[in-house]
Amino acid sequence: MTSDSKLGRRALAVVGGAAATTLILAGCASGGDADSALDGISVGTTDVITSLDPAGSYDNGSFAVQNQVFGFLMNSPYGSPDVEPDLAESAEFTDPVTYTVTMKPDLTFANGNELSASDVKFTFDRQLAIADPNGPSSLLGNLASVETPDDSTVVFTLNGADQTWPQILSSPASPIVDEEVFSATELTPADDIVAADAFSGQYSITDYSENETIAYEANDAYDGVLGAAKTDSILATYYTEETDLKLAVQEGDVDVANRSLSPTDLADLAKDDALTVHNGPGGEIRYLVFNLNTMPFGATQTDADAEKALAVRQAIADTVDRDALASEVYNDTYTPLYSVVPDGLTGATKPLESLYGDGEGGPDVDAATEKLSAAGIETPVSIDLQYSPDHYGASSDEEYALIQTQLQASGLFEVNLQSTLWDTYSTERREDAYPVYQLGWFPDFSDADNYLSPFFVKDNFVGNHYDSAQVQGLLAAEIAESDEAARTEIIGQIQDVVANDLPTLPLLQGTQVVVSQSDVQGVDDTLDPSFKFRYAALSR
Repeated sequence: MTSDSKLGRRALAVVGGAAATTLILAGCASGGDADSALDGISVGTTDVITSLDPAGSYDNGSFAVQNQVFGFLMNSPYGSPDVEPDLAESAEFTDPVTYTVTMKPDLTFANGNELSASDVKFTFDRQLAIADPNGPSSLLGNLASVETPDDSTVVFTLNGADQTWPQILSSPASPIVDEEVFSATELTPADDIVAADAFSGQYSITDYSENETIAYEANDAYDGVLGAAKTDSILATYYTEETDLKLAVQEGDVDVANRSLSPTDLADLAKDDALTVHNGPGGEIRYLVFNLNTMPFGATQTDADAEKALAVRQAIADTVDRDALASEVYNDTYTPLYSVVPDGLTGATKPLESLYGDGEGGPDVDAATEKLSAAGIETPVSIDLQYSPDHYGASSDEEYALIQTQLQASGLFEVNLQSTLWDTYSTERREDAYPVYQLGWFPDFSDADNYLSPFFVKDNFVGNHYDSAQVQGLLAAEIAESDEAARTEIIGQIQDVVANDLPTLPLLQGTQVVVSQSDVQGVDDTLDPSFKFRYAALSR
């Protein structure tokens, strides 16, 4: 997901919500018995919830809640980026465009209502019918129809072959909802969902005050791949400031702090013997975009020269020091990234590590100098570099100042560094205003294609004029390829081609970082390549 647009077939628009009131753990605003949650585990976060209704939200904060309380046909078991049947008993392609699911028998929602194929059809039909602008319906762009031959069978017909469909069934578009509670044509208020106990996941919500507190109780009706919750009660508290979340976990008011603490705060908390800082693979990536029209020697420049433009991109790749960015700016809460597909996902490789710099992931100014010289380029090359100071975290200022320093210290580049607030930035970058600029991405689902198709199909969201028939052909092939080994090989080929072409330059991969009281167990179990933090793994 990036946070600036819907991206045709699939994308994730990160939608900000109203600021939450900073709270110390207390009874939930909606009433009910919050004391039971205090007997379990308390979680703190600075995430923001847009909507409890899956049709009305397409953001990390909302999806984090939905993952606790809604079941999916397919889901990622602990420790894996790949999906297996969850509420489904079995699921398979019966032909290239038909995906048939058999439901587990005797499923119910927490309220006792039957959970059948009819609810599944209702779930997907309402996503498409509502098509809320803040919702995830764009992920279902390849869905032609949903049919239910009987109460336990669901048949999805697709517009074209798509091997990512099982992953989409685990995505923000696919939490299964109760057709006896949810409206078919409009968003259902959170209070109505909670009052009806219309949940099918590991937990139910017993008290809900949006962006303030949520009390969870284990849902005994859940019968899926993740198993029963290890702790009966969870209380989640929402903070507006990272510093307040830090203080809460330091003082023991919060057992687990998940998303987000600054690198400085994390380094400080790591010194506290009463706390444990946990790290796991993360799906967020940070990268540079080269506008192939407006960058030096780009296609619309008076001195346009495709070979020289490539040499400039390659020389920048030779010069940037990812290790320094990760350690000096982010205290190693990010790690160097050497492919467009992050480490941990099936099919991920590291072509940039050997192609550029010293061949081992580090920078090499001599290699950059040689490339520019061979292309007949006089140095220093003037680079206009743009970033957003308010959208990708406060450390963006420091990150891009260091990139500027690295490039200029080589003597090969003169960097004009500029920043623009996101409201303007998100529009101007699509209008070819920025020759080289910052973007970030968080996945819709944990499949390598979600880091490939949105970036490199012909009409991609990046809009940097990269148009490779070879890559587009490979993308079409990997989407349709049903043999896992063959598909993985194609995904590797795509990474190799784009590493040579360099329309974008991957820089950093985020890690999932959680701080817990030292007696809390299970945090590491849920910090996995699915990128879904499940409260049900936590225990004492």
